[in-house]
Amino acid sequence: MSQSVLQDGKIYLGTSVKPEYLDLKLANRHGLITGATGTGKTVTLQVLAEGFSKNGVPVFAADIKGDLSGIAKAGEPKDFIVKRNEKIGLTEYQNQAYPTVFWDVFGKSGHPIRTTILDMGPLLLSRMLELNEVQEGVLNVAFRVAEEEKLPLLDLKDLRAQIHNIGERGKELSMKYGNVATASIGAIQRRLLVLEEQGADQFFGEPALDINDFMRVSMDGRGIVNLLAADQLMQKPRLYGTFLLWMLTKLWQTLPEVGDQPKPKLVFFFDEAHLLFDEAPKPLLQRIEQVARLIRSKGVGVYFITQNPLDVPDSVSSQLGNRIQHQLRAFTPKEQRAVKTAAETFRPNPDIDTERTILDLGIGEALVSMLENKGEPSMVQRTLIRPPEGQIGPLTDEERATLMKRSPVDGKYDEAVDRESAHEILAKRAEELAAKEAELQKQANSGGTGSWLGNVIFGRGPRGGKSLGEQAVSYASKSIMRRLVNTLVRSIMRGR
Repeated sequence: MSQSVLQDGKIYLGTSVKPEYLDLKLANRHGLITGATGTGKTVTLQVLAEGFSKNGVPVFAADIKGDLSGIAKAGEPKDFIVKRNEKIGLTEYQNQAYPTVFWDVFGKSGHPIRTTILDMGPLLLSRMLELNEVQEGVLNVAFRVAEEEKLPLLDLKDLRAQIHNIGERGKELSMKYGNVATASIGAIQRRLLVLEEQGADQFFGEPALDINDFMRVSMDGRGIVNLLAADQLMQKPRLYGTFLLWMLTKLWQTLPEVGDQPKPKLVFFFDEAHLLFDEAPKPLLQRIEQVARLIRSKGVGVYFITQNPLDVPDSVSSQLGNRIQHQLRAFTPKEQRAVKTAAETFRPNPDIDTERTILDLGIGEALVSMLENKGEPSMVQRTLIRPPEGQIGPLTDEERATLMKRSPVDGKYDEAVDRESAHEILAKRAEELAAKEAELQKQANSGGTGSWLGNVIFGRGPRGGKSLGEQAVSYASKSIMRRLVNTLVRSIMRGR
């Protein structure tokens, strides 16, 4: 690169009337990339990811169409790239590949990403299952009882077993936690079945993701680019949005406070961000706002990518200081409002009609305003975005498979582990309960009381006479005895 565009501690984005940069020390103040389909958002995302990687900052990004995977392979100096470089003053341009690790919830196009039901938590799981408020309350009871009774919730079969467990104990638990309605139990079980049919059972289990594996740096000091294959995941929009929010929450909960740093510890790109906010209930929006506000202190920068700036609520949008706006279209009243809103978010430039320019931008052009100096936004500028150094477009399946074999996490997550958890513990308890019930009922039917329970509960009469238990069996009906025994055994089993 020529010295006119290269600056230490900054990512060169392109040229307006001057070179435009993203200052690394302000990069964890978050950002927003918007624009209509086909206007260059993915290329801009790749330019930013390459810039962070080159400066030793690891990156996580969802690869919606597979196009971003080309970052792992050196591009070619095609004519349109050469012409763009000449126009923006990028005289020393070198194509190169960037260190990349591929991930995939379904384990097909990347290493599997798993978490446990317990780690996901009832709030995000309710969102994933599309539960109403009453059903979410029942799910919270299931988590509380699992915690109190030391039942590890790791995968979907654990949760299904626990929901069945609290359903059977509904009357008992309702006295302590409120109504555990049979209808809600059935609704949750049906939603779990739908989630399983969507393939989400592959997402829950062990080995769970170690979030530090997103923080790796290559041998040459470049940050590793972690790409999530999201083409199949996008077919389940609610699952996609909730999954990425879980990862952000996990980062926020796991990483230590670091304050302001010369550069971020990680940058997280959230593509198709509208899927996170669509129909989000108030508690979930509060969680998103909280994470966006506080994760900055953990050294993490979050960049939302979406088509319409109105997709992001004001409470979140106000925290996104670095902004890149590609072309928008305004054929409908809603689209016209989006253009006006986008224009109003920029620091005005007296030389630019921002609202008009948003409609006139060409492919690979954007309005750019980055934070500078002490954190104030720069004046908006119409900018030609620089070309990426990696390949523009997807890798082949063979190229992806070859890179996966060289991955630093190869073999760590590829095989699932199924240890004893709630499903197995509850099944074992049910077997023991059934065996003891059968034995006690057998003794009750024969009139004997030789079992330990008969002696403990009923005792022996004086002078070797009949026990109280034997007297009860003699005078009570067998059906009453069976109900009494069943109740006593269940009570003892729950108290273990």
